[in-house]
Amino acid sequence: MQAYRSALLYFRPHSDPGQSAVYEEDGLLVVDQNAQGTQVVQAVGPYRGLAARYPNVPVQHFPGRIIAPGFVDLHSHYPQTNVIGSPAEGLLPWLEHYTFPEENRFAAPDYCAQAATFFVAEMLRNGVTTALTFATSHPASVQALFSEAQSQHLRLITGLCLMDRHAPPDLLNRSSQPGGSDATEQSLIDSETLLQCWHGVDRLGYAITPRFAPTSSDAQLRGAGELAARYPSVWIQSHVAENHEEIAWARDLFPASSSYLSTYADFGLLRQRAIYAHCIHFDDADRALMRDSGAAAAVCPTSNLFLGSGFFDYAGADRVGFQYGLANDVGGGTSFSPFHTMLAAYYVGRVGQTKTGLSLSPQHLWWQHTAGAAQALGLGGVVGNLQPGCEADFVLLNPQATPLLARRTAQASSLDELLFAMIVLGDDRLVAQTVIS
Repeated sequence: MQAYRSALLYFRPHSDPGQSAVYEEDGLLVVDQNAQGTQVVQAVGPYRGLAARYPNVPVQHFPGRIIAPGFVDLHSHYPQTNVIGSPAEGLLPWLEHYTFPEENRFAAPDYCAQAATFFVAEMLRNGVTTALTFATSHPASVQALFSEAQSQHLRLITGLCLMDRHAPPDLLNRSSQPGGSDATEQSLIDSETLLQCWHGVDRLGYAITPRFAPTSSDAQLRGAGELAARYPSVWIQSHVAENHEEIAWARDLFPASSSYLSTYADFGLLRQRAIYAHCIHFDDADRALMRDSGAAAAVCPTSNLFLGSGFFDYAGADRVGFQYGLANDVGGGTSFSPFHTMLAAYYVGRVGQTKTGLSLSPQHLWWQHTAGAAQALGLGGVVGNLQPGCEADFVLLNPQATPLLARRTAQASSLDELLFAMIVLGDDRLVAQTVIS
């Protein structure tokens, strides 16, 4: 058993996200191993109220620091780390000129391994302790990322990228042997093999991963849906409604579906534990489909701003009522930092030209990247918070990390002012330490 004394930030469950944060100026966090050897929160609250209950537990004291839940990121592409910040006219040209050539390099296991090492280290350095991310169409890319995440004890979910058409030939799923299974069938066999190898091992989970509907044949999407039905505890991840050109392409390819989003539903790929990146250009029928299926949106504001894709409609999502959380979407996203992501989400929320503009509260922004994202993954009460029973993943924040940040946080007269100052002025320097259970 171990205790940590510091200022504490965590969230009340089942509360309004905009007003759910709890802040203890002088708090105590007590953790201990469960039967699986994972550190789990035993108690959290004011130091003066808890210290006497744990008189023999060693306490690490961090004066001037804040302990907060580790960040939960709902969407990224580990193979795109090297193309972050690449200029392009939009999503499809960016994929053609940067993403696909880089992903082709992941045919080499050594390249996968070094990329996985850097990606996991960068996530942890920025305070991300749970991540849902894409690999490539190469099984070696999945193996490398799971292996590295396991060694660093990062809670990570990924899967083989399913892509059997409309992409460079070298990146399409391939059959393992000439004369054996065709490429589509082999991609589903490989997915199930990887799933059986890694899903539920330590803190790892498998995600059935069509890249997006246009790059999968009907047969591949149908097989992915059948795989999801056989393994209800796994995740599903893909992209939807990111930009108008992509939507038009999907509608041409799947004319029988009532919308781009409903294409996934038609193939059995819309359910709880299904996370769809972007979800920008939705109508109320799409929003209701998300709500009724239990699927959730990964909101990727830095990527959407960078590629000019559009603005997630927070008011529409809340009015109809479907789940969402934040994501960095590296490498279309421009930063691994959750603070940059939260600030971009604030900008996106404010835009009122194409949707209802609103001012997201600092507590709501922070919730979207922790407890809210965990809830979207079906991991509420497991990660993304510091309530008793949660895995003890946390970040130690230094609100004096830079001169300007120190100057501004010293003037904060409320919790919202303190949180917003860190969101606006924070970056990786704000994360003094990342602790994973």
